[in-house]
Amino acid sequence: MKIDYKEITIAELIKGYKSPASGDEGVIGYDGDLDIRPPFQREFVYDAPRQEAVIRSVLAKFPLNIMYWACIDNNRFELLDGQQRTLSICRFWDCKFTIKIDGKRYQYDSLPKDKQQIFDNYKLTVYQCDGTDTEKMEWFSIVNIAGMELSKQELRNAIYSGPWVNAAKRYFGHKASTNAAYRLGQNYVSMKNADRQALLELAIKWIIHQDEEVKDIDEYMAQHRTATSADDMWEYYKKVISWAKNTFPNNKSRNKLLEKVDWNELYLEHGNHEDLDPNKLEEEIKRLIQLKESGVAIQKLAGVYPYVLDGNEQHLNLRTFTPAVKQAKYEEQKGKCNLCLRKKKLGEMHADHITPWKEGGLTIPDNLQMVCAKCNLKKGAS
Repeated sequence: MKIDYKEITIAELIKGYKSPASGDEGVIGYDGDLDIRPPFQREFVYDAPRQEAVIRSVLAKFPLNIMYWACIDNNRFELLDGQQRTLSICRFWDCKFTIKIDGKRYQYDSLPKDKQQIFDNYKLTVYQCDGTDTEKMEWFSIVNIAGMELSKQELRNAIYSGPWVNAAKRYFGHKASTNAAYRLGQNYVSMKNADRQALLELAIKWIIHQDEEVKDIDEYMAQHRTATSADDMWEYYKKVISWAKNTFPNNKSRNKLLEKVDWNELYLEHGNHEDLDPNKLEEEIKRLIQLKESGVAIQKLAGVYPYVLDGNEQHLNLRTFTPAVKQAKYEEQKGKCNLCLRKKKLGEMHADHITPWKEGGLTIPDNLQMVCAKCNLKKGAS
């Protein structure tokens, strides 16, 4: 890993500065060699007082925090950390806002000449890093811990930046308001997944489950780095969401519940079952939710969705009788199985719902019987 320490004057930084009238990308500086707003970065968030504070620091010759640039190719860089300070400097030079000095407000071009010279000659401290993807990821993670506010997926976008990341962002934007994937899956995926690239991370997790040769997100992004299209991932994401919507039409009162379901896992296991009846599934879901509300042992309510598809009770994380309750019932039955009446040790007994929980039986002492393994097996098979 190569990390170079540089001191860059503001005059050097703003040389070739260019910012589009709209959009989150395409802001460049440093004679065209610095991407100030790369695809993984956040939108500009500094308000007027904070922008002005940056310029006041510069004119007072106070030091600003270190900035981090990542080398991408042929001495070209992406700004990793320091975007807000950098944009504040560039925007002031571009006369986008004013600062107050001695009761008067000034744009850059109206500053006294000595102040302009201080601004132009001010030196920014920059670390420029270059290395393998693994080295960059490790270093970026350390920088992130030190105070940067990039998510894990934003860090990956920085490491594997290129045509594929840009293409993926067409569908998986940085904000919920511009995120086509979130709009499509709204109420089935959490809004928090729509921000900070978490929804892109989710979509990659979904698609790599189809490919046994790809072990993780980093490997997938490394393999697709130079691809000019992310349509395969987008089409797969749409398939999963479409199946979820068709199989479990949204009940808006259950948004928080739906967001917790692993739709890709259900799609992979049941997506080719053409005999699924959404109306019958909904009836069963309503029954289970009512059972939960009446005190039945369901602890993981989101598990009702996979449960109605395969009947596996483990999805529901059913609450069990406590050891103390089982001991008390064992003593009450005088150590005998409640069905065959044979004496058994407590460790040989099973705690059994007299009225099954599927039929509304509660996990309470009055609905408990201690039975031997043989009788419990017979009851389960009947």
